[in-house]
Amino acid sequence: MRTNDRILDFDLDLAVDLPNRTLAARLARLNAWFRSLRVTLRNRLAVNSLADLDERLLNDLGLTRGEVQDVLRRHGYADDPSQHLTRLARRRAERSLRGQKTD
Repeated sequence: MRTNDRILDFDLDLAVDLPNRTLAARLARLNAWFRSLRVTLRNRLAVNSLADLDERLLNDLGLTRGEVQDVLRRHGYADDPSQHLTRLARRRAERSLRGQKTD
């Protein structure tokens, strides 16, 4: 009978593990973080521009001014509020397709 040892490799971001990482791995992780931050800030600016639209255009998108302002208030500057607004708009569209009354 043969026994195979299995080792689970978890990519935990522990301070103990940092000295063991290569410089290239650390730079790649830093680059990914900067890209993520750039996308988040770009989406935040796009959501800020939604607040300038009139009610008719927001309604066409499936959103209300109150929802946009609420999401902007609840999320920090480094958070991406676009995902939450997308979920709200999809939920409203699904209710509309089912014939349920929307807000």
